[in-house]
Amino acid sequence: MLVWSARVFRLVFSHHLYLSCARPTKQTSCWNFGIIAARRGQGTMEASQGLEIPNTKAEPSVEAATELLPGETVVKEGKAAILFPSANEVFYNPVQEFNRDLTCAVITEFARELLVQRGVKLVVPGEEDRVVVSLGEEEVEEEKKEEEEEEEEEKNGADEPALTATVGEKCEGLRVLEGLAASGLRSVRFALEVPGLQSITANDFSAKAAALIARNAMYNGVSHLIQASCKDASMLMYEMRGKKQRYDVIDLDPYGSPATFLDAAVQAVSDGGLLCVTCTDMAVMAGNSGETCYSKYGSVSIKSKYCHEMALRIILHSLDQRAGVYQRYIQPLLSISADFYIRVFVRVFTGQATVKNSASKQALVYNCTGCGSFYLQRMGRRTSNGRHGTRSTSCKAQVFVKVDVIKTASLLLQLGGPLWAEAIHDLTFVQKVLSALSANPGRFGTSKRIEGVLSMVTEELEDVPFYYTLDSLSSSIRCNTPPMLQFRSALLHAGYKVSLSHACKNAIKTDAPPATMWDIMRCWEKIHPVKREKLSNTSPSFRILSKEPSLEACFTVREDANPQSRRRHLTRFQENPQAFWGPKARAKAGGGISDNLQDKRKKFQNKRKNQITESSELKKFPCKKFRKGTCTYGDQCSYSHDSSPPIQTGPGRFSAGGALLEE
Repeated sequence: MLVWSARVFRLVFSHHLYLSCARPTKQTSCWNFGIIAARRGQGTMEASQGLEIPNTKAEPSVEAATELLPGETVVKEGKAAILFPSANEVFYNPVQEFNRDLTCAVITEFARELLVQRGVKLVVPGEEDRVVVSLGEEEVEEEKKEEEEEEEEEKNGADEPALTATVGEKCEGLRVLEGLAASGLRSVRFALEVPGLQSITANDFSAKAAALIARNAMYNGVSHLIQASCKDASMLMYEMRGKKQRYDVIDLDPYGSPATFLDAAVQAVSDGGLLCVTCTDMAVMAGNSGETCYSKYGSVSIKSKYCHEMALRIILHSLDQRAGVYQRYIQPLLSISADFYIRVFVRVFTGQATVKNSASKQALVYNCTGCGSFYLQRMGRRTSNGRHGTRSTSCKAQVFVKVDVIKTASLLLQLGGPLWAEAIHDLTFVQKVLSALSANPGRFGTSKRIEGVLSMVTEELEDVPFYYTLDSLSSSIRCNTPPMLQFRSALLHAGYKVSLSHACKNAIKTDAPPATMWDIMRCWEKIHPVKREKLSNTSPSFRILSKEPSLEACFTVREDANPQSRRRHLTRFQENPQAFWGPKARAKAGGGISDNLQDKRKKFQNKRKNQITESSELKKFPCKKFRKGTCTYGDQCSYSHDSSPPIQTGPGRFSAGGALLEE
């Protein structure tokens, strides 16, 4: 058996690592389209130039895949069971289960929309009759109309046989690429949980990771769908940018920045295909390194309260800019800021006329360094040109006229961008994902959180970029923070729209201008006055409060000030799933951190902050001044005057002064 396993691994480690099913492939396809097959030419194996198919028998390969090697462990997530070595040789983070669950839900709905045009119905295990979850009366009426239209279509097409696509069956459906697959967990979950797939290419540059992908595919019985690949992700996508070779779905979840893969990704995705991108370099995108952000994404980030939404708009701008080079443009479906990363789902289309409007979708942002107010300046505007339709022209310099309301604090303005200024969600698509989730609540382990986050997304104002936070508003004028419902009610009483944001707990997203926001804060300060004698004459708070409000704010709580997601007590934000959760260390070829090193790190953590203050404990350490002959405290010295060698306690070695030299 060990000899057989070695033979399988030697075949897997080939340079062009595409592993077909080791057992005879069964004809499990429940539907087929000759037109699609003819259009794609060589079928699902176009990517594998120089393909090496192992000539093996069925039974030994299955047995070899199901037997655990020494030191291997099994991790279960969703319907997948993934083999992992004991050392951290392949990157895996269990905290991102929400990311993977959400991706499965989005791709399922995307496949449903795409394949229904071909007369195919997706069958998802556990999904009952779809229940529409609406947060407004208008949406209920729209869904009723859609249901009536679907019933009429079913009656008209009752004579035609209905085609179905089920989970785990190979058919002429979507071609998926996971460019940075690591262990292959995401690809295996796609194969086991998303119906309507033709093939899944799970690629990783690491040979060990690619071999593990092949083992996990056989271990889960989805080798007929998953093809393991060991290539550079960018080169693989560049090779597949031909119109007949492009992927319908490309998923990029790198360790850090995806900037180096974006150019190839916007070319390798099919027309109308889905591009899923994760960014974990939030320190760069949230404003800590604006110059680095510009070099990677072509946009300057600002360290502000709305930095997480700004990160979403920066990556969307970068995708649209790179797609425009090839006469393509993006349509965002869903953009999420969660935990320590951001995740965007966009469709990529081809159209020269639409690409010309790209400038009008981008904007620069001016942020006040004193009060935190902001103003967006579009880089272009759409104008009607009669019979020639619409065109995009550059905007005139009007920012210095409109920022007067921002410069309340009379301080400098910070320039950021350019960034995506259009809607970052397709609310119709998000509503469909939410409806499918409520029809099958037990499908994912993080279903409750997905429901809460998507519910907040449907409540967000589409045409309002960025948001304020209550703590920053109150901090600017040094007053106590107003309650969320009272401040939202004041904006509603003033005739403006207001919503929360999934990116921040205490966010205020509104179409009210900055002048109105500060008028409401001035009215709040009159009810809860601050000690103005303690304010500096040059401080932003003094300059803001020195002006009288131009409106009378009403803080009476309105019923519509409390959104539905908050009333239903949905799980909207992450709760700590485990100790020390967050970004994991990069995978290391030589194995992970040893248990002894982890214990040492835990033992000596915060050793400089938690200093010893008791004199009895200090007597264990030699006096540095006594060794030099300069100590004047004598017996009253807190440190030891013993002339013996320094005392060593634990694994560390101490100098004469008691300082830890090494562990």
